[in-house]
Amino acid sequence: MADLHLIKAGGNLLEDSEIRKKFLTHFALLEGPKILVHGGGKSATTLAAKMGLEVQMVDGRRITDRAMLEIACMTYAGLLNKSIVAELQALDCNAIGLSGADGNAIRAVKRPVKEIDYGFVGDITKINTALFDQFCQSGIVPVCCALTHDGQGQLLNTNADTLAAEISKCLSTKYEVYLTYCFEKPGVLLNIEDSNSLVPTLDRTHFEALKKSNQIVAGMIPKLTNCFDAIEGGVQEVRIGQMELLNQTIPHTKIQL
Repeated sequence: MADLHLIKAGGNLLEDSEIRKKFLTHFALLEGPKILVHGGGKSATTLAAKMGLEVQMVDGRRITDRAMLEIACMTYAGLLNKSIVAELQALDCNAIGLSGADGNAIRAVKRPVKEIDYGFVGDITKINTALFDQFCQSGIVPVCCALTHDGQGQLLNTNADTLAAEISKCLSTKYEVYLTYCFEKPGVLLNIEDSNSLVPTLDRTHFEALKKSNQIVAGMIPKLTNCFDAIEGGVQEVRIGQMELLNQTIPHTKIQL
């Protein structure tokens, strides 16, 4: 099977135009089939504040009411996604921007209300593997934002880390998939302020111990949960680190079975 690189861009990589340009240059240099997945939570939060809307988060996940869904659509699928695609075209990387509704790429169901009502948040039910494979075979690079749809006309906000893991798992039947979560930190840190506290390798037992001792909290917990879901679901390799990891051997965190 051919190799396929799936990169999830997070943190501050896409918020600042100069940092985004550097990241996209690293991404464009990757050879062979590749897919980029992005969220845009910080852009959405900034826009929400300008509109006087309060952002609600629970365990690192965003509560999405109707107003927040509209903001997510404007930021994720609108300006941010199309800016990324345009900048990749300038780097001779033939990209196409997608939400889950485009080409019926990613179906989801609205998360049921239990202890928490997450609003218009989607849990993925189906990835259109043939569509992604067709793009990859044609040399076109999908750039996926964190929006899905339910097949009944409703868009849904979906965690970008989860989206990256699910696409990776589905495509692992056709490719040797290498999944990299890129952000501004060198990987999983025991002390968020200390880069020397990097965890170079992490298995699920160690992860559970770090959660129990509160050394890993908030947004890193769902990210790592998705990492383990991917590696246990057939993905060849899962890594977390900085953008330079795409083209160089630098310190990072590798997820292990």
